[in-house]
Amino acid sequence: MLKRKSNIIFVLLLVFLLAGCNSQNDLNKEVEKNVISAQKADYEEDIYSIFNLTLDMMSSFKIENDTAYMNGIINKDTIRQIKELISNYPDVKTIVMQNVEGSIDDESNLIASRLVRKAGLNTHVPADGMIASGGTDFFCAGVKRTVEDGAEIGVHSWGGAGIEKASSLSKEDESHKPYIKYYEEMKLPDPQGFYFFTIYAAEPEDIHNMTRDELIKYGLISEDIN
Repeated sequence: MLKRKSNIIFVLLLVFLLAGCNSQNDLNKEVEKNVISAQKADYEEDIYSIFNLTLDMMSSFKIENDTAYMNGIINKDTIRQIKELISNYPDVKTIVMQNVEGSIDDESNLIASRLVRKAGLNTHVPADGMIASGGTDFFCAGVKRTVEDGAEIGVHSWGGAGIEKASSLSKEDESHKPYIKYYEEMKLPDPQGFYFFTIYAAEPEDIHNMTRDELIKYGLISEDIN
């Protein structure tokens, strides 16, 4: 009995190998077609070595029906990815952010995020999901924003461009304005309040995971699904 079963399996495998090579190639192409992978962005070469980053750590999107599953670090190439997502996958309605721990380019992050809002896409963080820093800013771009219990939504003070930490600047400093303006565009109920909450919540090298009460207070959750 076992031998007969093995023979059947062998015949099926032989048929597949003889007639299905092209099918396997087609399957590989289909898998590739539904994944928007990272490409080398036009950064200076040393930015990856400075932060010890590799290409597979950068943002990517896997498309399944009307959902795009997002993972990785937001960077300049994320703009291309979002444009490709909108252009090539018009059925996608929601970006599920599984693990997006931040960005290495705030300016590009805000551009990509504005494209998400303009396209009318929703954002969602599942129970085992984690977003932080620039990832949280990207999440705000969703027209509808939902977070499951257990998800981690992290915020902290930003630093860079000669500024050790944003929380050390006066509240009138011009450096705050691009972020506050972005939150205003995303229709958060208290853009300024949320921005200053983030920069005082934790140091640049640390992170504060928002409570559900904080998510509701600052309007990051547009629909409470719990």
